[in-house]
Amino acid sequence: MNKCIIVGGVSINRTDLIYKYIDESDFVIACDSGIENCNALGIKPDLIIGDFDSHKKPDTDIETITLPVVKDDTDTMFAAKEAVKRGFDEIVLLGAVGDRIDHTLANVYILSYLNNEGVKGMIVDDYSEMLLIGENGENIGQISDDYKYFSLICLEGEVEGVTIKNAKYTLDNGVITPNHQYATSNEVLPGKVAEVTIKKGRALLVKVF
Repeated sequence: MNKCIIVGGVSINRTDLIYKYIDESDFVIACDSGIENCNALGIKPDLIIGDFDSHKKPDTDIETITLPVVKDDTDTMFAAKEAVKRGFDEIVLLGAVGDRIDHTLANVYILSYLNNEGVKGMIVDDYSEMLLIGENGENIGQISDDYKYFSLICLEGEVEGVTIKNAKYTLDNGVITPNHQYATSNEVLPGKVAEVTIKKGRALLVKVF
């Protein structure tokens, strides 16, 4: 699979965890102050993108795209679009979830954009792994008992035909809406692999470490 890692500027503390999602063959994009995270991880980016309002533009021979400060897309969204344009079919966002709830929510919805483009997307932070399941992608999500909790969140419309197996709270052909988020903070049964399936719509699957 042709994978791209997009590194944002939110502090990354669980470096031991993050390394599990990075391979030497991955194409790495650093977004603005994400350069600092790349340095901390010992990763040399292949591309740097940013308006450099939170980090000085680096003096480097690495390919760099300089964005205007006043623009419609965030640096991270621009990076996601650039990765799609370059033909990557799997994109993992690191350093994208943090104290700024506005940026966090905007970055979560990047998964919706990637899903619409037929690209597999994932966000990983110090506490969780997030991905969309449902239409335009995988209809099945699996969660091992290595994860403490998992939640299924409806971001838009309705999610229909939701079935959850091998979990503390099971569900058979349920419906989840933005107004009724009852599939949160579930637990995998010990020694089992929980399975979530969706017949119609799509939902955010959050696996908590």
